[in-house]
Amino acid sequence: MTQTPSPWWASHLHTDRRPILLARNRIREAHRSYFADQGFTEVDCAALQRSPGNETHLHAFETAYISPDGRRRKLYLHTSPEFACKKLLAAGEKKIFSLGPAYRNFERGALHAPEFTMLEWYRADEPYEAVMDDCIALIRLAAEAVQATHMRFRETKSDPYAEPIRMSVAAAFKEFANVDLLSTLGAEGEPNRAALAKAAQTAGVKIAADDSWSDIFSRILVERIEPRLGCSAPTLLDRYPRTEAALARASRDDPRVAERFELYLCAVEIANGFGELTDSAEQRRRFAHEMAEKERIYENCYPIDEDFLAALQLMPEASGVALGFDRLVMLATGAAHIDQVIWTPMGDQMS
Repeated sequence: MTQTPSPWWASHLHTDRRPILLARNRIREAHRSYFADQGFTEVDCAALQRSPGNETHLHAFETAYISPDGRRRKLYLHTSPEFACKKLLAAGEKKIFSLGPAYRNFERGALHAPEFTMLEWYRADEPYEAVMDDCIALIRLAAEAVQATHMRFRETKSDPYAEPIRMSVAAAFKEFANVDLLSTLGAEGEPNRAALAKAAQTAGVKIAADDSWSDIFSRILVERIEPRLGCSAPTLLDRYPRTEAALARASRDDPRVAERFELYLCAVEIANGFGELTDSAEQRRRFAHEMAEKERIYENCYPIDEDFLAALQLMPEASGVALGFDRLVMLATGAAHIDQVIWTPMGDQMS
């Protein structure tokens, strides 16, 4: 069967895209300059990993290493450079960033590509408010690099220079969905599925009989909360429930929630940041829970990286962020699809 050729290599289409691609380059260089000025070291992380990550809804590309004597060893393309970066923190690095490709299977659409560019950075011995400040600085630099007065995704605009809004997840659920989220969590963050299901139904959010607490949380978030975030100014959605923050440490003043935030612009999630969990025993427990859920939902799971858990025991307290670089370029240039901002997008039609 003959495959339809990709349209991207037609000269007229490339000519139309080229100003956006050059804008991407300017944003990338502005970001690299920012990190250099802040005293960061750029690191290159290997894409081939023993484990691609242990979050329930992340899906990896699987491959195999074949040794010279013919033995096969299963490997994965990383879904982010997180494990590798944290190993470098354990080794003694203090401020690092990585800007390079990451890979996620089962992802395709206007905001998703199976191969995309991740900007990830870490500050050892600094609070996660410091990496929040980095996020705001980086989106403003992106706007300045392309002389944009606003960020835009389709019909939604946001002012990158406006004072950022910081809002807890619980406050957002109350304001936008009239759901008392914290009342559905136990003293240590244990989820009460029945309580959240009742709150969702009262709010008019449809749920399925087999939806878990996390499934219901995600439905409310996607339907009622996310469309309202970052629509005028950058919004930092902060203090996620611990059950939704597998790699983040618990908040010091409330063990029900964690030091996790997401940055939104134009109702689009741009970045995901943590005060990093360094307790290897707790991390193992969380990974086991996430992989049990993955097995239940998808009937497959990924191995736990023992090397990573060992490194956590040596890792200092740190804060880190993963930012979707392609998405930020989209918003800065007004592109409607992620393929428009990637130099060599995957050779299928836009979906």
